[in-house]
Amino acid sequence: MKLLDKYILKTFLVTFFFVVLILLSVITVIDLTDKMDKFSAANLHASSILYYYLVYIPGIGSLLTPITIFIAAVYVCSRMAGHTEIIAMLSAGISFRRMLTPFLVGAAFVGVINFALTGWIIPNSTKERVAFELQYLKNKYYFDKRNIHIQVAPDVYLYMQSYNNSNQTGYHFTLEKFEHNRLVEKLTADRIEWDSVKHKWIMRDWIIRRVDSLFHIPNALEVKQGYTPHSALPDTAKVFSGSARDTALVIQPKEFESDYLRSEGLTLNELDDYIDMLSKRGSTGVELYQVEKYTRYTSPFTILILVFMGVIVSSRKSRGGTGLQIALGFVLSFLFILFFTLFRTFAEAGSMPPQISVWIPNIIFFIITLVMYKYVPR
Repeated sequence: MKLLDKYILKTFLVTFFFVVLILLSVITVIDLTDKMDKFSAANLHASSILYYYLVYIPGIGSLLTPITIFIAAVYVCSRMAGHTEIIAMLSAGISFRRMLTPFLVGAAFVGVINFALTGWIIPNSTKERVAFELQYLKNKYYFDKRNIHIQVAPDVYLYMQSYNNSNQTGYHFTLEKFEHNRLVEKLTADRIEWDSVKHKWIMRDWIIRRVDSLFHIPNALEVKQGYTPHSALPDTAKVFSGSARDTALVIQPKEFESDYLRSEGLTLNELDDYIDMLSKRGSTGVELYQVEKYTRYTSPFTILILVFMGVIVSSRKSRGGTGLQIALGFVLSFLFILFFTLFRTFAEAGSMPPQISVWIPNIIFFIITLVMYKYVPR
């Protein structure tokens, strides 16, 4: 790496971290002012408040990274253009592509770090932040949904009329198992209770009805000859009952707790497991977690594209000075956020595949950047 590369890279990264620090400071002060009454009402000490912001700040910093690094690239490059440094480099025989290299190296460095943070480290701090907010800052959560239907396994369906998350008890419980679209087992219970010691559910006043598999499925020849299932052998039902029984279900009480920032609080490995579980159950809302997963994978590429665009936007010396170019950078940042939010909403609503929708803003801005690059003086 040459001296000029070190100079550009150092200036770019220092500016980026400085912008992040300034924005985080402003956001923290605003958030602290807004929540001071809640902190006082909860009688929290300064150490508890400090702990809260230690787990709060990393997530906000990661969220701001693509935009702040774009602003840093615009600021650094526009100042270099204002001081005629870029003209001097191009006149000395350094190509624009060569000058762009340290910016992209810095963007790749930040992108890799941000991916590691959002993939495994920040989700853990988000879990602690959510636990803190639910305990001290938000009203107590009560699960109020009724007539709950969950597919817990292939051909196995769970139903509860209601669930009380305060005592971890479900009421009017039913578990049905099907084979070949035919009910073969039905378990009902007046209620199920979570045993925190055994980590199992306890069924109260339960009944199991099982049907022997004596149902004959006609073959093609029999169907052609007019054979119908009604002429099959009669089924034999067996009934078992009791007052209390342990059972292991794939659902746990945490699934009926508040889903506040749940997707942000899962690591990439946990996201994969959770998405797989929801998909096997056939549950709705899996798109939200898929969007979160793919967004984390696209984030490094977003950073590279925005830095590329930022350098192109600000590489020319403008009569309006640095301020005009920085203002243009903010406008482009706003447009990117608008596109990203729009397509994310489409994906979460199920209108578009999440793995495609999260890439569309990157593709659009990359094409725009390539068009702009074509007309940059080299």
